[in-house]
Amino acid sequence: MDDLDMKIRSARPEDMKAIRELLAGCSLPVEDVSDTAPIQFLVAANDGDAIAGCVGIETYGPVGLLRSLAVVADARGARIGHALVTAVENAARQEGIEELYLLTNTASLFFQGNAYQLVSRESVPLAVKQTTQFSMLCPASAVCMTKRISMQ
Repeated sequence: MDDLDMKIRSARPEDMKAIRELLAGCSLPVEDVSDTAPIQFLVAANDGDAIAGCVGIETYGPVGLLRSLAVVADARGARIGHALVTAVENAARQEGIEELYLLTNTASLFFQGNAYQLVSRESVPLAVKQTTQFSMLCPASAVCMTKRISMQ
């Protein structure tokens, strides 16, 4: 897949099945991904609307939990993941989010390349710590990272 043919847009209700399948295929948690979950998704889709990637965000006042970043195997290396992270950061910034947090088991180098920094779980705001993703779904071995996105 060519990233030039991709458009990033807000997920629609009819995208949720494909998002859950993509996340499951990437060994990411899907237990709390539903139409009623407090997660807003962006997707990268081609002209035929086939989803090549997704990213989710949960917002809690001035902080957000970036989660569920996934790209289909045949589209990896086309910078779709980077485009999705940039898009979700821009959307979060427009909503007044100042800082994003995330947990990852496998993508810490990717996120470091996108200016995220390692942080201890203890320093994470309580609202983020209380999310299902943080408190139940991601193992204690997951790396915690953060990035300040507010305009300085």
